[in-house]
Amino acid sequence: MATLCPYCGSPVIVSGKLSGAFRPDYVIPFKVSKKEAQDAFLQFMRKKPLLPKDFKALHTNDKMEGVYVPFWLYDCDTDSHIRYRATRIRTWSDSNYRYTKTSHFLLTRAGRLSFERVPADGSSKMDDTYMEAIEPFDYREMVDFNMPYLAGYSAEKYDVDPKMASYHANERIKKSTQSQFAQTTGGYSTVNTQSMNIQLVNGKTRYALIPVWMINTTYNGKKYTFALNGQTGKLVGELPISTKKSIGWFGLVAGATALAGTLISVLMAFL
Repeated sequence: MATLCPYCGSPVIVSGKLSGAFRPDYVIPFKVSKKEAQDAFLQFMRKKPLLPKDFKALHTNDKMEGVYVPFWLYDCDTDSHIRYRATRIRTWSDSNYRYTKTSHFLLTRAGRLSFERVPADGSSKMDDTYMEAIEPFDYREMVDFNMPYLAGYSAEKYDVDPKMASYHANERIKKSTQSQFAQTTGGYSTVNTQSMNIQLVNGKTRYALIPVWMINTTYNGKKYTFALNGQTGKLVGELPISTKKSIGWFGLVAGATALAGTLISVLMAFL
């Protein structure tokens, strides 16, 4: 089947099926229709004073495509031991001196946290920054994969294997663990991590397809890509800026600043 790449808009030939090792375990069905995605994009462009006037006219429904993006979902527990150096500072004074007392503490924290369905993008074509920006997805609505869910949409096979994708997921898990443990160290003036040991255990991996509306538009020779969460409608992307409008906007702000400065100078002269 001939189609357009949902990530860059280039012509591609799609072959093969989502079968064997490429058959997903789960899928989150689309809830946002193409019309709703189109309306969300138009709303996204409203009230953008520096947006070129003709950019909105260049956008058409043909440049919007619903695609199921491959994702790896990771479950695991973390067994963690973290030590902190902390201080508590107290100051007071009398008629002659000002005093500062610094007390030092060694804090030890240990425990287990459980994580479920931590996502990692399984497509090298998709910008991970975009995928994280349109999170979260409600995985309670995830269902067993069935081919009819793909009707009317594109579907990608993964080209990033679960081991490679796990590095990114593991970093997210470790950062979340650090954040949760750090919340138990309140009440001190300063807290610094002295040592940290976070072990990931009981890992489990699942393969799922996640619904995303992709929008690709070329303006003045530059390609602009937008991604919209096909379940919640959250949209992210970078809009072009009109040079003419930005110069005018800067001039308006500079003029207002200069006027304010003049008024202050006049007022000061009368004080």
